[in-house]
Amino acid sequence: MPRTRYRVLDKTCPHFLTATANHWQPLFTRTETVDIILDSWRFLQREADFKIYGYVILENHLHLIAASNDLSHDMQRFKSYSAKRIISYLEKHHAAGILELLALFKRAHKTESTYQVWEEGNHPQLIASEEMMRQKLDYIHQNPVKRGYVDLPEHWRYSSARDYAGQKGLIDIVQAW
Repeated sequence: MPRTRYRVLDKTCPHFLTATANHWQPLFTRTETVDIILDSWRFLQREADFKIYGYVILENHLHLIAASNDLSHDMQRFKSYSAKRIISYLEKHHAAGILELLALFKRAHKTESTYQVWEEGNHPQLIASEEMMRQKLDYIHQNPVKRGYVDLPEHWRYSSARDYAGQKGLIDIVQAW
């Protein structure tokens, strides 16, 4: 029986996705761990025709609008690769406290690993119209503003809001939809 009712419904359309650090741990407070996320996406862009339409990375979760030929598989690859790199980074930098929490909060059925970086699933929601795309992009870009981190969406470094404001962002995005 599947663990979630969420599914990628149409491989040709973008989907809104959320990936959450296990137990909402603040894993993305260092540029090095955010770079792991961005590098993982860049790899998928090159190797898997992974298209990113919008994103935001906050301290403990990220939102993404993306499409690919096999989005479920590519998100699984992203989470697996980024988890291994994040754990390696934390071990190298002797982040024992956060590693202990990632071990403590690991689900019992995850017997092949010591730690669990990501919550299960990514809750894909089909973007079926231009109106929905605009609504999800606005939600993504306003996230750091609503949290009080910045005054304007484009001031958040780890967001596609910069791209939509005519500035150069940190990763290539597709603005034509």
